[in-house]
Amino acid sequence: MGKTIIEKIIANHSEESVNAGDITIVDVDATMATDTTAPLAIKSFEEMGGEQVQNSDNTVLVIDHASPPPNEQVANLQARMRSFSREQNTHLYDIGEGIGHQIMIDHKHVRPGQIVFGADSHTVTHGALGAFATGVGSTDLAGIWLTGQTWVKVPETIKIEFEGKLQPGVTSKDIILYLVGKLGISGATYQSIEYSGSATNEMSLASRMTLANMSIEMGAKAGFVDTEGLVLKEPFEHIQPDEDAKYSEIHKVNVSELQPQISIPHSPDQVVNASYVENTPIQQGFIGSCTNGRLEDLQAAAKVLDGKKIHPNTRLLIAPASKQVLHDALEDGTFAILTKAGATFLTSGCGPCVGTHMGIPADEENIISSSNRNFMGRMGNSKSNVYLGSPSVVARSVLHGML
Repeated sequence: MGKTIIEKIIANHSEESVNAGDITIVDVDATMATDTTAPLAIKSFEEMGGEQVQNSDNTVLVIDHASPPPNEQVANLQARMRSFSREQNTHLYDIGEGIGHQIMIDHKHVRPGQIVFGADSHTVTHGALGAFATGVGSTDLAGIWLTGQTWVKVPETIKIEFEGKLQPGVTSKDIILYLVGKLGISGATYQSIEYSGSATNEMSLASRMTLANMSIEMGAKAGFVDTEGLVLKEPFEHIQPDEDAKYSEIHKVNVSELQPQISIPHSPDQVVNASYVENTPIQQGFIGSCTNGRLEDLQAAAKVLDGKKIHPNTRLLIAPASKQVLHDALEDGTFAILTKAGATFLTSGCGPCVGTHMGIPADEENIISSSNRNFMGRMGNSKSNVYLGSPSVVARSVLHGML
């Protein structure tokens, strides 16, 4: 029987051939932890008697969730990350460098065909490169630091084929929102998703990252985007599924029929055509996050807002996914277009997505966000309402003051 992508990658990192359902030990190529998970991982590592982090050259610590720190407790936790990184000779990306998932790709800490574990659920983002990347808890991550290995149960795989050509104004964010709406928030629990098809092959790396990123919103253990059409500066091996690979489900989607999509409060799988919620008043827009904070996302918003002003009853906050994205936006004029339109740029990082600071909404306010989750209280106030959409949808909404 043929193999899926995840079965091939796991076998390459194990000492045996594997099939879905098998449990095996794998060597781990890279790990990542953020300021929300690294402090506990460090504590657990030390309690396990750890002295030297295995593969420290590809161990990445990132201060991105509360960047800069909003209080002294968080500041002290981040200080411990810095001292641990110095002690263990790991990589540390400090305040303003960007979101961990973006940094991992920008700085080449992850490559196609690798296995990456991160103490963050959106580690699945790196499937955009054809890597098996998944989230684990801080204690599990500490165990990987200690041994360089961990156990995995090989997931079954769902195959998604995206065919057709996107209409103007429709993006990979609309595609993945549509899919989350169809499969549901637990429709791919502990499964791998393979995204393929002609529409996928034409996507940029940034658009592929959006697809892979929201795989976890369906409960997926991993999300792979077919590397056909992927262009990187360095050559790499394209790991493809066998023609007779076994899939738990196969879905075909004609993306040419898609309209802009919006996820309504309070769950990512409550997805409707944007026209369904037209004229809903909006008080705040947010463009950023590990889903849609890249240069092409900012450019899409700038295309909508060029020469215009956002509605006086709205605010537009933008957090670039990395400092490199910010530099690129400054160089090509995107930053100027957006700030002249009334946008406020925040520190490169997670920004208001996680609800710790930098954009917490007021009671009863409606927010349109390019991020990936809209659970009640997700952005820091359980009495507000968060809608999810593409950067273009966010820009159009703040321009008119309504969805």
